[in-house]
Amino acid sequence: MSYQRAIRIAEEIRRELSDIFRNHVKDPRINDMVSILRADVSRDLRYAKIYVSILGDKNEKENAMAGIERASGFIRKELGQRLGLRYVPELRFVLDDSIEYSIHIAQRIEELKKKEGSKPEEEKGNKNEI
Repeated sequence: MSYQRAIRIAEEIRRELSDIFRNHVKDPRINDMVSILRADVSRDLRYAKIYVSILGDKNEKENAMAGIERASGFIRKELGQRLGLRYVPELRFVLDDSIEYSIHIAQRIEELKKKEGSKPEEEKGNKNEI
């Protein structure tokens, strides 16, 4: 089986799961701050690892992941109806906090820029001469 096919199916799974979460899952624990970042599908298309980002505190993330795990059967059934594959991959959801980490790093960079901008001009000039 072609690896390119697995990549295309992974992208289609990501797109369809985003729509399923947004419009069809009714669990109140799964709020609008849940987004599907990436889907990795095995070469034989039997397993899929879904990377999910949830914005909120630790308790909200745990509740949302519990809701996602609880609705995984429904999600897999919906996905099977939409994709029309012979075998619908077994879905494994993984919490990915890379977006929050990048926001944190961006805030730290802004703080450093502000500190650098507030230094007197003499210190900046001496630093550049060395």
